[in-house]
Amino acid sequence: MIKFKHKNKLTASNLIQPIFIDEALKKPRLIKGLGKNFSHTVKSAQSTISIDINKGVKNFIFFIVPKKKQKKPEDFNFHYQSLSKIKKKFGNRIVMIVDTCLCSVTIDGHCGISHKNKINLKETHKSLGIAADTFIQAGADIIAPSDMMKGTTKYLKSLFKKKKFKTPIMSYSSKFFSSFYGPFRNAAKSSPKKFDRSSYQLPVHDRKKAIQSSIMNANQGASCLMVKPGITSIDLIREIKNKTKLPTGAYQVSGEYASLQYLSKNKLGDFEKLYKESLSAIHRAGADFIITYGARDIVKHL
Repeated sequence: MIKFKHKNKLTASNLIQPIFIDEALKKPRLIKGLGKNFSHTVKSAQSTISIDINKGVKNFIFFIVPKKKQKKPEDFNFHYQSLSKIKKKFGNRIVMIVDTCLCSVTIDGHCGISHKNKINLKETHKSLGIAADTFIQAGADIIAPSDMMKGTTKYLKSLFKKKKFKTPIMSYSSKFFSSFYGPFRNAAKSSPKKFDRSSYQLPVHDRKKAIQSSIMNANQGASCLMVKPGITSIDLIREIKNKTKLPTGAYQVSGEYASLQYLSKNKLGDFEKLYKESLSAIHRAGADFIITYGARDIVKHL
């Protein structure tokens, strides 16, 4: 059950903190540009989450980065081990949202399985289905497909029906082809090779297509929707909500957050004020939830 709901005042319940877990690491590694955000081991992620819970954060979205890359991803064992250990430790003290994509698993860093610079949709859906099934078995509360492939929500809903899963889908329903994803791609080891993602992510100028994309995902069974990047997409949120009647949030992406960090580091602005203003603008636009890298640091100021 999706409980995200817009309130007059931004609260901790509206915020979602990203957590990166990287199988290749033996100790946490600072993510360049993202302040005090780290790529974690499972153990260090557990320690960080414990601290975050004490600060008032409950909602987390997980990005799992396996060591082994696969041409046709079907082995999500590291994902399962990581997520199940975390869910076993924290239970319902956290809402475990799991980003469901293939970009950290595929050899070429694309969000789907590619052949001759084109995405094979059938094979991509099959791998995403295996991933989602694995994540749910590991304890995921919400599945968040971010691949932006046609029909993914419909495919997953059909799979969930067969498996008798009642897990909600948080769709990255209006996700743009953007230059603001750099720090994330470094952390997720997901920079695309050979061709870019413009064939499946949305063109930033096309408002109509962006709205239609969210409506389509709503019709396919998504429980809530999302715009990404956040600050460059806030004009879409209220219209999507009005047309779909679904909770709709925004992802304040890594490049946005890094920009605020840069201003602060170079003494061109006060980070706390910059950050709170940026979140207030997204919230004012109607966002029911905001995925943001500083959720753990801003909750005490709300």
